[in-house]
Amino acid sequence: MTGGRAREKQQRAVLHVLLDDHGRTYAEEAGIKLRDTPQPLYRLLVLAHLLSARIRASVALAAARELSDAGMRSPRAMREASWQDRVDALGRGGYRRYDERTATQLGDGAELLLERYGGDLRRMRKQADGDLDELRALLREVPGLGPAGVDIFLREVQSVWPEAGPLLDEKALQGARRLGVADDPGTLLELADDADPAHLAAALVRAALDKDLAGSVMEHAAA
Repeated sequence: MTGGRAREKQQRAVLHVLLDDHGRTYAEEAGIKLRDTPQPLYRLLVLAHLLSARIRASVALAAARELSDAGMRSPRAMREASWQDRVDALGRGGYRRYDERTATQLGDGAELLLERYGGDLRRMRKQADGDLDELRALLREVPGLGPAGVDIFLREVQSVWPEAGPLLDEKALQGARRLGVADDPGTLLELADDADPAHLAAALVRAALDKDLAGSVMEHAAA
């Protein structure tokens, strides 16, 4: 086997192990059954907001589950919850460093989504009309959702909004480099045998965030 073919085989092996062991999306891990319907889309937006902070992903996921368990699964429910209710739910998830500011942003974001889109993110999608740059700009108008949060939302929502993908953002490509595989999105998708881009992106992000995970994947693939 030539050197090029051997390297390609090894990269495929790494990506297959990564997907098998760590290919769940963050939405799935948070208990969100993602569909193109208002509530799952809003819950994903909240999760993207929480994950974009400088805080462990496990804490953001726990906080998202606590908000959901407290009934804050829609913009209307989020707006009608008291600020203290939001703070308390975030605190139960361990999201204490940013709880007060985030509680305010979640309330303000819910108000914006209700006023502009009737609480339905599909209306935002319709307004963007397939223009990804426009969709990014509209998402950035949501309080607390910066560039990182927009990337998180888009790389997860691409499963149900095809115009958002195929998207492997910079954080996913960092994971690819840590794993020693190609860091070109098209090549990665080909090496992963056209795996769902949202699952591949989530797996690569986990590798970017966890050096030990990446090392374990490479060892398993080489065995």
